[in-house]
Amino acid sequence: MRAHLRTGLVLGCTAALLALFLRQANLGEVWLEMKRADPAGLLGALGMTGATYFLRSWRWRAMLRPIGHARLWTAFRTTVIGFAANALLPARAGEVLRPFLLARREGLSATATFATIILERLLDLATVLLFFGFFVVVADPRTTAADPVLFGSVKIGGMVTTAGSVLGLVAMFVVAGHPERLGNAARRVERVLPARLAHALGGAVERFAEGLAVTRRPGPLLEAAVLSFPLWLSIAMGIWFVARAFHITMSFAGSFLIMALLTVGVAVPTPGAVGGFHYAFRVGATAFFGAPAERAVGAAIVLHAIAFLPVTLLGLLFMVQDGLDLGRLRRLASDRRLGDEGGEGAGRRVSGPAEVARHGGGGAGA
Repeated sequence: MRAHLRTGLVLGCTAALLALFLRQANLGEVWLEMKRADPAGLLGALGMTGATYFLRSWRWRAMLRPIGHARLWTAFRTTVIGFAANALLPARAGEVLRPFLLARREGLSATATFATIILERLLDLATVLLFFGFFVVVADPRTTAADPVLFGSVKIGGMVTTAGSVLGLVAMFVVAGHPERLGNAARRVERVLPARLAHALGGAVERFAEGLAVTRRPGPLLEAAVLSFPLWLSIAMGIWFVARAFHITMSFAGSFLIMALLTVGVAVPTPGAVGGFHYAFRVGATAFFGAPAERAVGAAIVLHAIAFLPVTLLGLLFMVQDGLDLGRLRRLASDRRLGDEGGEGAGRRVSGPAEVARHGGGGAGA
């Protein structure tokens, strides 16, 4: 019942966001705007999408270095599979699958590898907010179509959220600095839980904190932080290319605002970020850059397709090559023993697709 209720809520949220996105938009005009888009700009955005996933893989490899060696090609393949799973499966399953699959292939702890995903997300948030802060500082509200009151609210919100991300980053450093203390603290819950369960929980928490070891290694941490800038600049460049292709008057710094809004939009748990992504782009393009509704709707549809369709298709190809399917990936994502298997699997390398599938729990795929 809970699963059906969650599915209903997700579908209802998706439908509501799509209704808002398409509200008062003439679909015939939207199609004409899409046909008038400059192909060169769209090709540029497609190229930026490819660069984004390469940079993500490179950065992730740097974050993994303190806990073990990971090949760049393996990091790339599992990153693509993970993002494809995010688009096709509920509850952001790819965020769990990506570290699990890489840990199996490279003989690392899945729990520690998963912790690097948390750090990755924090770096993403901090970088996006930094670019957003740059926009609100350098942008002149008179050069945008935004109401001055709205622009002032956005500026205040940007400052507050940027401060919050800095505090979160500091907290992550503190937690990672003493993984054994975190494990000991977790083991104290044995006062209210069975001792064996509490001890297992403490060990899992400690392994999780060990996955944040990159925060105690200046070299890999600096490399990951530096790579975050070209990574998100490539995303901003893709947004700007699409805006230019649709003849939306937007400075390159303006793409930082759209990028921040899209980050909020994709956080809404809808399948493939449908609805949230689109509505966020429409709001930004119309409220801040004066784009006509039909032009903003068309640009949002095309930008979403460029951002999600190529990685989804490539991810499906990699899944087929690795002997995986969506049914097996769904079971892998929901397996509560994921962290324990990763810990036991440390130092053990998966030799091929069949072994990956065998460790995934077997059974016919959906």
